[in-house]
Amino acid sequence: MSFFNQRGIFLQLMLPSASEPDTVVSLQLAQKVESWDAENEKVVESLVDSVFFTATSTDLGNSFTISTVGKDVDGDGIIGADDKAKLQALAKAYASIVNP
Repeated sequence: MSFFNQRGIFLQLMLPSASEPDTVVSLQLAQKVESWDAENEKVVESLVDSVFFTATSTDLGNSFTISTVGKDVDGDGIIGADDKAKLQALAKAYASIVNP
């Protein structure tokens, strides 16, 4: 995360292999906060309000499923299909990025 934005999304991709036939994307959404460490006299950054999701694809990343979305990620006040659709689209986009 940069100083421009205090929110961040961390993604990890696991491609199909002999031990895992599915494409899996791990998603973490978090907020960065700064606090003062008086003992060491420096600013400390921490991630708070983290939520984790796992998106799974059985068709090589063309579509993803997420079992449960228990957080309003789009800020409309409703936890529902729109939240899940946005996370699935994010997983699909990330899985299609090949460099780096």
